[in-house]
Amino acid sequence: MNIELARTFLEIVDTGNFNKAAERLSVTQSTVSMRIKALEDELGRPLFVRSKSGTQLTAAGMHFRRYATTMVRVWEQARQELALPPGFRTVLTVGGEVSLWDRLLVQWIPWMRTAMPDVALRVEVGLSDGLMRKLIEGLLDVCVMYSPTSRPGLHIEKLVDERLVLVSTRRRTAQEWDDDYVLVDWGPDFRAAHSQAFPDLKTPAVSVGLGAMGLQHILAHGGTGYFPMRVARPHLAAGRLFEVSGVPEFRRPAYLVCAEDETREDWFSTALDGLRYVTSLEQED
Repeated sequence: MNIELARTFLEIVDTGNFNKAAERLSVTQSTVSMRIKALEDELGRPLFVRSKSGTQLTAAGMHFRRYATTMVRVWEQARQELALPPGFRTVLTVGGEVSLWDRLLVQWIPWMRTAMPDVALRVEVGLSDGLMRKLIEGLLDVCVMYSPTSRPGLHIEKLVDERLVLVSTRRRTAQEWDDDYVLVDWGPDFRAAHSQAFPDLKTPAVSVGLGAMGLQHILAHGGTGYFPMRVARPHLAAGRLFEVSGVPEFRRPAYLVCAEDETREDWFSTALDGLRYVTSLEQED
């Protein structure tokens, strides 16, 4: 079977739509339709039911989903391992969100090089949606992210709770809401908790979707915003930022995500233990 057929099938499952799957794969909708028809012809069973409300899996499609995921993962592993550098027994491909790179993966890489010197590492940085898609397709072995999507066959484990605190470039009280507040979007859970904690807060003039961008903005131009304590701490110590007291703190959990596998090899388990270990060193109260 052409591996692109299985990959196309999984993309439709992920998006729920032939058009969106075509956009992600950078092909036409007719190409996606032809691939699914070829796949259904090979299997002798319809895999999708299409309607105005979207695309749903048939019973056969639901059954095939697990096999398609395994096929794509095994193919990618085989492709990577055939290209192994001399002296290495395998390649571990890890993905992490931008905001977690400096906290976990930078510390984990040297730990792995010491603990497992014969395991080559490939590391990618991205956003949750893209990382999840690559993990499902078998392009990544492990992800560290904030907002994983629960799917059959995935192991999701909370690694750490980030503590988000309100800091400002000037000393201020909790009652002094003004136009310098920068709303950093730390995800849907944060948005919901933030709205509940500050129901009367007017829409900020500046909102950003990346924490590093928000921090850079207030350090350069002044302002107030919620940031992880681990990021704010050196600026607090240097007097560039001041913590605002008397306001709620928020928690933002980060997760380890990988495929479930009861026959996991020792080197893979060691890699996961390493992530847990470097996380424990960074754990905040």
